[in-house]
Amino acid sequence: MVRALVIDDSRAIRSILAGILGDIGFDVVGVADAEEAHALLQRDADFELALVDWNLPVMNGLEIVTEVRRDPLLAGMRLLMVTTETEFERVAQALEAGADDYMVKPFSFAELEARLEAVLRRPAEALSERLPVPVFPVAEIRLMRSTLHPEGAK
Repeated sequence: MVRALVIDDSRAIRSILAGILGDIGFDVVGVADAEEAHALLQRDADFELALVDWNLPVMNGLEIVTEVRRDPLLAGMRLLMVTTETEFERVAQALEAGADDYMVKPFSFAELEARLEAVLRRPAEALSERLPVPVFPVAEIRLMRSTLHPEGAK
């Protein structure tokens, strides 16, 4: 059984995600903040997946993603950001920090299930041995995007 950690300060969202994951067959633990998640992961690193909200008290979800990716014991954990943050820059930041995918609330059951299947298809060994990828500053990506798709062009 795949163990999943849900990190979200909203009790309702934690309950919804835990219910969906439990119905699919995951063993789920939910926590309300990053500090609680950090303490849990220090005691028990046996989670294959974490669903992380961006907007958390004290330490945000991006900081959790960064910490998890720095910890060799957690390097194989798949990270799915599940958040209300829709800005392109936020998505890019999360993916650059090491999130495996990014899903915006509200979401459908079908979307969550498809993203989970995609994230879990990736072998843990590949995740723990991430190759460095070129990182483009957001401004450079915008420039590339505007060059490829100038405003007004169809």
